[in-house]
Amino acid sequence: MAYLSTARPDPEALLRRIEAEEEHHQRGRLKVLLGYGSGVGKSFRMLNEALRRREKGEDVIVGATQRVMRPEVLAVLRKLEVIPLKMVSGMPVMDVDAIIRRRPQVCLVDGLAYDNPPGSRRPCRWQDVEDLLEAGISVIASVNLQYIKERQTEVERITGKRGKETVPMSFIYTANELQVVDAPASDCTDSENSGQGAVRPLTGRQQQLSELREIALLLAADVVDRQLENYLKRTGVGQLWAANERIMVYLTPGVDGTKMIESGRRNADRFHGELFVVHLGNPDLRLDGRATLDANLALAFQLGARVEALEGEDAIHAVMNFARAHCVTQIFVGRNRRESRWDRLWGSKVDRLIRQAEGMDVRVFPAQEEKRPADDAD
Repeated sequence: MAYLSTARPDPEALLRRIEAEEEHHQRGRLKVLLGYGSGVGKSFRMLNEALRRREKGEDVIVGATQRVMRPEVLAVLRKLEVIPLKMVSGMPVMDVDAIIRRRPQVCLVDGLAYDNPPGSRRPCRWQDVEDLLEAGISVIASVNLQYIKERQTEVERITGKRGKETVPMSFIYTANELQVVDAPASDCTDSENSGQGAVRPLTGRQQQLSELREIALLLAADVVDRQLENYLKRTGVGQLWAANERIMVYLTPGVDGTKMIESGRRNADRFHGELFVVHLGNPDLRLDGRATLDANLALAFQLGARVEALEGEDAIHAVMNFARAHCVTQIFVGRNRRESRWDRLWGSKVDRLIRQAEGMDVRVFPAQEEKRPADDAD
């Protein structure tokens, strides 16, 4: 016989959920084209998308453009409806009131990071975009990585340049879609001929673009994670599963975990994830094993890892229970220098862990060579 649950949902929680859904659907959608270098073609791509949307029947206008545009960008711009900028303190500013009165479906805003002059409706262009979104107008906007406030230090380290105008990550997180615009292949090569028409790679420029691209892709991943969290909250899902990486370093007796812990920390920072360092509680460890474990744990605490001592007669069972309970995505483990005949015949504990870690990546660090006494050295 089936039984129906008598538990009633919280009316206030239901109301909040309904209000959040209504607000989400009434607000305009934001798409951000992110370039990790100047001249990668954001403006051209944005205007081309506007043409495609108009051909499909959408009402698209241009609300703001860059101050300086290439001829090919100007050629596309002439095919679209442009709301004229208004003058404030002798400077051109996006006319937000005129756009809201016109009420298009989609508004294009190039140069998201521009500051407005004193006396403007809002201090910054990205804040003007917020007003358009609140009015139910969708926006396609563009910005370069160097103007994202929280990424400026990283970009300056790579390029030596720092943008004066900024857009906060809190605004980028509100984007419904973020698209990274890749640099064209010509930006990765030196246009000088070597005398026989050959094109020489510009190694320094390639390295810069590679590092900037990595930052941009990680930023895009952050936006996707935030979208997932907002969706789960908005739809009332009680438990939020983290979309970021969760890395667990499993320390075993006799294994120097320095490289594992340091690598785990770097990867967790890189993907804005969480680092766990776990070991099996064992009071009977030999003196040298205890010293190695204590040194590993001291490093883990120093690097801000969450350290846990696990209990259980079966080490792999305890480790996997912890990994599943904490939604671990990667496991780092070291292989012991000494393997018994039993291990070689039936498989080691590391082999068991790999077999049981379904849905998780396992990275096995090789055993370090034992240092021989000086008298035995070649």
